Order: sequence, then structure tokens, then C-alpha cells
Amino acid sequence: MTSVRARVTILVSSAVLSLGTVTGPAVAGPIPDGPGTNPAPAASAATAAGVPEHIDQRTKSTQPVYDYAAAIRQSVYVDTTMDTDSDGKDDVIAVDIVRPSETALTGVRIPVIMDASPYYSCCGRGNESEKKTYDESGIIQKMPLYYDNYFVPRGYAVVGVDIVGTGRSTGCGDVGGKDEIASVVAVINWLNGRNTAHDADGRKVTATWTTGNVGMIGKSYDGTLANGVAATGVKGLKTIVPISAISSWYDYTRSGGVPYSDDYMPWLGGYVGHSTPACEAVRGELGDNDDDDTGDYTAFWAERDYLKNASKVKASVFMTHGLSDYNVQTNHFSQWWSALAKNKVPRKLWLGIEDHVDPFEFRRDAWVDELHKWFDYWLQGLQNGVMKEPMASIETAPNVWRDYKSWPAVNRPASVPLAAGKLGAAGKGSVTITDDPELTEDDIVADPSEEIAGRQVFLSAPLTAPIRISGTPSVTLKLKSDSSTTPVTARLIEYGDAARYTGVRTTTQSTCEGSSTDYDDSCYYTVDKLTAQSDHGIVSRGWVDAAHSKSLSKPTPLTPGKWSTVTVPLRAQDEVIPKGRVLALAVTLSDTEWTSPNDTGATIDIDLAGSKLNLPLTSGKIAAPTKPQPIDVDITTPTQRPDLHDPSN
Repeated sequence: MTSVRARVTILVSSAVLSLGTVTGPAVAGPIPDGPGTNPAPAASAATAAGVPEHIDQRTKSTQPVYDYAAAIRQSVYVDTTMDTDSDGKDDVIAVDIVRPSETALTGVRIPVIMDASPYYSCCGRGNESEKKTYDESGIIQKMPLYYDNYFVPRGYAVVGVDIVGTGRSTGCGDVGGKDEIASVVAVINWLNGRNTAHDADGRKVTATWTTGNVGMIGKSYDGTLANGVAATGVKGLKTIVPISAISSWYDYTRSGGVPYSDDYMPWLGGYVGHSTPACEAVRGELGDNDDDDTGDYTAFWAERDYLKNASKVKASVFMTHGLSDYNVQTNHFSQWWSALAKNKVPRKLWLGIEDHVDPFEFRRDAWVDELHKWFDYWLQGLQNGVMKEPMASIETAPNVWRDYKSWPAVNRPASVPLAAGKLGAAGKGSVTITDDPELTEDDIVADPSEEIAGRQVFLSAPLTAPIRISGTPSVTLKLKSDSSTTPVTARLIEYGDAARYTGVRTTTQSTCEGSSTDYDDSCYYTVDKLTAQSDHGIVSRGWVDAAHSKSLSKPTPLTPGKWSTVTVPLRAQDEVIPKGRVLALAVTLSDTEWTSPNDTGATIDIDLAGSKLNLPLTSGKIAAPTKPQPIDVDITTPTQRPDLHDPSN
């Protein structure tokens, strides 16, 4: 693919040399000085005489012809009809804008790239935790991340939105709820002339400079907001790029009725939001309504479930996710992807082997190029062929990518039968598990061929050919319990010596993606992918409360001593497992390491003939060993679950 990206700025003693901008003798030129605007520096003679077209019709791409140092920087407050802090005043949403001065001079209207976030003041954005900064008059100076540096010279406006209850916006946030979503919708409505805004002095501000075409982008919470806003069907939102984003807050905080942590929603609201008595009261209501004690899916969670409104999505979607992400787990992208497919939403998918990491960090050059093409197509209307490319791009090994025409590769999983200690053979009779809350994941994966109280492990024979698991596995168990409910945990494991991904490390090297000024540079450190030699890897994990297996909103207690069928949903995966590896399924009950302690002390019997692993295999077969061989496992690095009470994860 021909790259149209240019690293166009060099900083020399705080002077800016814009190599990709218009050249010519500098002269004074008229610059719009509307409400909430910082006057831009004087435009060049070439700009005053005639702004060069930022669209190259030959390459069907936007070009960096506008002067980033001369960009208009603007801070406004968008009006809402909400009063979430009950102070008798409607909340206002702080919006910061960076846009080309040249298009404002000529009346050329431009589209918007928006990152709406709760993190601009509390925690920062990106790997380097950048925060917004302002000049002495309160106008935006530094916009976090590279979006403005790269896209403003190419004829885009970049807009950073402080969602309700965060940053310079007023009100109180409701953590993924209708108020936070409405606060972003209000901004899109303003950009399309359907809402009002004002500057810090109360003067009305309009957005006549834009086409109203908006693309939302962001990682984690920011990408989650993009999903939620798209699910309203708001007019003007043309595309979203959710990176490692949540599709259902219920599924973020628990799995099948099993909570990952307690009181998460009020904690997160307090971490990002205003510390006022009014907002503390709002967060108290979050804690009162989250049903941590039952794990039930209630109206509270339905409000924060964007999947149920996927039919309203009109925007195209370019999503990316890490297959090792256990902060925002992979069920979020897979179920959102499936819901969008049913609605025939135009979409594209990148899956890396990484955890909660932005592709800007792990595949920078290709990512910026592809993002550029995506926005050019959906916001500028350029027929550049991006929608004719393969739908999915998947990292099959560190820095090795393969493109596929669709995802997942398998829609109907293969049934893999279970026998005592064996995976791939149909067994008879039953096996027993008594809950042992002291078992850690390292205990569970160690010595899989040995009997250990509190777990059952089912092992395959060494694979005779590579297999690709592509989709969402699950485990169906016919079980009998002595308790009315119990958590059930399943892990899919592959054994065999290999170098496996372990994380990323920030280097001292940097690259620059766009133009810079002395207060907003475009240069970011790169990262290295880390691997370590190990003898096993976790393919997928999953948890369910047995009483919630058939319904999340109306749990059905088990009848002690009576057989029931329970399905444990595992996390979506796309992984090629080489020839010679051994596949294993480990089943335990409570998991105090990866979920909130909720052991019931139950004992269950598993009917082998009525149980199976549902595995989305593209080819190959899982065969049982004729005689299981001992597998030695060396635990060198104890497994750790990401701390959800740490946004850096």
C-alpha cells in the first residue's frame, strides 16, 4: 500500500518548520476571530491568494497542505437539557476544537474527528497519559494524542469532548448511562446545527465551518462512548473507530452473573468525575442499583447495554481489539461485531495478540495509513478502495499479520466430546469436582495429567496438524450439584514449549506522526513486544453462575441432586495452535483470583456423555490420547488478572 503519511515537522529551538505546508513569503492575513477562538497566526501569501486543495484526486487521499501552526484553536460549551447535578442549571459540555485556518478563510467546510472522553483531566490519554492543556485565556493548546497533528493539516477538524461530569463540563456522569451518551449526542447535534453552544463569556457560537460529518474514535472508555453514541442512531455520525471498547457494561463488570469486582461503577465514576456532594450522591445511586449481590442483569444494566440497540447503528465501524485483553475482554468486540453483522453495518476488524493496547503502539505505520484511508472514505467521500480490502486483519504471531475476507472463520463450532481425563473421546459415567477457592490459575494448569482436588482436566492427544480456533468457544456441562447454585469456571489451555507474547515495553525511540508546535508535538515513543519461553498458554477463559446459565435477568436455582445443563461462555479467540501441541480443558468452580470471592462450597458431578467443548475450528480434529502422557509445567511467572480499579490497564 502506498503511504500518504508524511512526518512534516521538525522542531528547532522552538521554531516550527512545516515542511509539508504551503510555502511563500509570510504576510499578514485576515483570520476569523469568533467567540471562543484564539486568533491564528498570519497566513502565508499563498494561503491568502488561494488555499491549495487538500484532496488529491489522483491518489484519492487528503494531503497535509494546511499549516498546523496556524490552526484555529477553539473552546466552547455545548448546551444540554440535562441537570444531572440538580443545581437548577442545565449542564454544559466542554468542547475543544483544532481546525485549519485556511479552510475557514475560504469557506470550505470540513468533517470532524471526535474523541469524547472522561479522562482528559483525571488520567490522560494514550501510552504517555497526555492531558489537555490551555492558555491563559482558557483556550485549548495541547490536544492529547496525534489526531490533530496528523489530520488537521489534511483538512479535518479534531474535537475533544469532556463528557458530562468530567473535565471542564458541568454535571455528574452516570458511567456509560444515558446521560453520558446524551452529552456526546448534544455535541454532534451542535455540529449539525441542531443545538446551541456558547463561549466562556456566554456569546453564541455556531459550527458553520463543518460539513457535520463526524467520525468518533477512542480507546477503552472513549471507544465505549463511540459504541453507545452509534447505538442511538444520531444523524451526522458517519463512522466510529472503537479501540478495545466495551459493548455492554454488564459484561464488563461480570460474566454470567459472576462479578469481577465489587462496587466498580461508583468507583470508576469517582475516579473520573467531579468531587462534589451532588456527584457523590449520583455515584451512591450507581452502587445501590448495580446488583453486585445478585449478579442479575437489570434495567440498570440494560441502559448500559449497547448491543440491544445495534439495529439503530447507521455509522460504519472499524474496530480493533487485543486477543490477550482481560480488561475489556474479547467477548465485547465479538458480540458487537455479530450484532452489527445482523444489521449489515459496513465494518472492518483488526485483532492483535496484545492486551489492552492501542494499534498506534503495536502497528503504528500501518495503523495510521489505514485510519487515514478509513476517514477519507467515510468523512471526505473519497473512493479509495478501503472497503474493497479484506474485512479482517489478524496477528497470528508477534508482528506477523494475515488478512481474511471475513470474521469469524467459523460460525458453527465443532462438538468435542469429553471422557474422564480425555478431550476428544466420548465418555461414560461422571466425574466430580468439590469447590476449592484456594486454587490459583497456576495450580489449575500445573501437572494436568495428575489428579488434583478441586479441578477436572481433559487432555487431547498431541495435534497431528495445526488447528485454527476462530470465534467464540463454550463448554456445555450436564451437571448435578448439592447446592442451589455455584460458579463454574472453564479454561482452554494449550501445552507445548514456545515463545509466547507477554506484553509491551515502551522504548526510548519515537516517531512523529504529523506536524508539531512547541506546545503540541506529534512525536510518541514506540513500544517493543515482549515474549517469553513457556510450556503452556491460556487460549481462553470463562465463568458463569450456574443459576444464571439460562437467564441473566431471571436466575433459576439448581435443584440439588437433579441434573441440569449449564453453558460456560469462553472468550472469543483467533489463534493458530501448531502441530504437536496438547489442548486441554480445565473445569473448576469458584475463582477467587479472577472474580470476586463467591464460593458456595458446592460439589458437582459432571455427566460425561452429556457434556462437551464447543470449539470453532476451521479444520483439523481434536483426538483423545490412547494413554495420557505426563505433562510437566514450569510456572515461571505467576498469572495475574488485570486490576479493573486501575484505568491504566
